[in-house]
Amino acid sequence: MSSTHNTGAAPARRKHWLVLLLMPALCYGVAGAGAGAGAGATGDAGSTYAALDKPAWAPPGWLFSPVWTLLYGTIAVAGWLVARRPGPGRRPALVAWAVQLALNALWTPLFFAAEQYGAAFLDISLLLAAVVSTVLLAARVDRRAAWLLVPYLLWVGYAAALNLALWLNN
Repeated sequence: MSSTHNTGAAPARRKHWLVLLLMPALCYGVAGAGAGAGAGATGDAGSTYAALDKPAWAPPGWLFSPVWTLLYGTIAVAGWLVARRPGPGRRPALVAWAVQLALNALWTPLFFAAEQYGAAFLDISLLLAAVVSTVLLAARVDRRAAWLLVPYLLWVGYAAALNLALWLNN
């Protein structure tokens, strides 16, 4: 009796699972680095945020942690969905994914540790453009990945408006 087992499929499946572990590690690593930077030279990010002159539509400080926890998870899964799909559009989508993650990592130290609200606004504006690019490029590879990034896109747009208001008010 001949075997129909494809021996090449097992290493590919294993690679997909390793990527699935890597993507959240990267995303939550960015979150952890940002939290550490936020507690740097300016003290606790929560107390810094509480002390700012905020617009009436600013969210309460406690909301950021659960929102970002959820968003980093969706960003990770979106990256995994793109990474596991072969094709010519995968590489540009993954480059955009990495760029947005790097810009995301820069924002917290700029805003909280350095208190450079204008530089943070520039960063988040570039982040917003990078997330738009990531969504568009991901849609060419896996529409589910693009849809997973939509809440992130909306939150970053809202956060950019909030950053601008905080910069102008403080």
